[in-house]
Amino acid sequence: MQKLAEEMKTGQLKQVYILYGEETYLRNQYKDRIKKALLGDGDAMNLHCFEGKNISSGEVIDLAETMPFFAERRVIVLENSGLFARGGEELATYLGAPAQTAYFVFVEPTVDKRSKLYKAATAKGRAIEFKAQDEAVLKRWILGFLKKENKNITERDLNLFLDKTGSGMENIRGELEKLFCYCMERDVITAQDIEAVCTRQVSSQIFDMINAVAERRQKAALDLYYDLLTLKEPPMRILFLITRQFNLLLQVKELKNKGYDANTIGGKVGLAGFIARKYVAQAAKFREEDLRRALTDCVETEEAVKTGRMNDVMSVELLIIKYSTPSGHT
Repeated sequence: MQKLAEEMKTGQLKQVYILYGEETYLRNQYKDRIKKALLGDGDAMNLHCFEGKNISSGEVIDLAETMPFFAERRVIVLENSGLFARGGEELATYLGAPAQTAYFVFVEPTVDKRSKLYKAATAKGRAIEFKAQDEAVLKRWILGFLKKENKNITERDLNLFLDKTGSGMENIRGELEKLFCYCMERDVITAQDIEAVCTRQVSSQIFDMINAVAERRQKAALDLYYDLLTLKEPPMRILFLITRQFNLLLQVKELKNKGYDANTIGGKVGLAGFIARKYVAQAAKFREEDLRRALTDCVETEEAVKTGRMNDVMSVELLIIKYSTPSGHT
């Protein structure tokens, strides 16, 4: 990102940029900054934005071959195209010798670095990955917003806030706006304020549910499940998140057994360091074979629902019951 900042500052911009990674907020921030650096303010005539998996490479190439209108550059932004997984061969061939006035910005959550398009794009430009930020970075970022609003918060309450929001910067920004509006006349944000207005992420509720399962607190686990149903979360989405949680815990446990620390584990499985530490602690409550068996049961539960052998609400409930009782941890 430092090299990119220098390029934008000096105006020595690459012809192709790939912005990828799980941190949506940073991807969007840098997308807007690159667009501004390439075009300046208000040049809508030479900016073309495409989004989704049905982008026509032919249409993109035709635009790239069209001379910009009273400007040096024509900028083409492609978001969430999936072209780095499949279907990007035509565009990859074009990027071998693109029009000198055509500039490309690809914005993707993930890319396949083995793909022809990735190799062609990086040969003409730069790829920048935006990973989940660690706890220290997020806290500095949050405190920067608080300072601008003349607000203060204790370390304990800041930890509570992050526990509620998770590490996604876009979500954090939205929850901060809610807090600022709620605490408009006060200069200190308290735990009571956070509890009053901040929404706990579904993934955090799933984490708490699996924690209750691991500690065999069956009532607490089921109460969390019923709360999610009350919030209109579909049972099959809850099952997907439970499966994802067990899968992450298995990966974390395997890496921990190999001697990796929490920060390294977080980098390998795509979790911020402070969240990875929680996963390490939770994974320690399970045996590896229990996690493998739980994943198998999750797959079988999904199949039972899809084939009509079981009701979706009940099937997930039975899965939770099985793993929150002593018999589920033999």
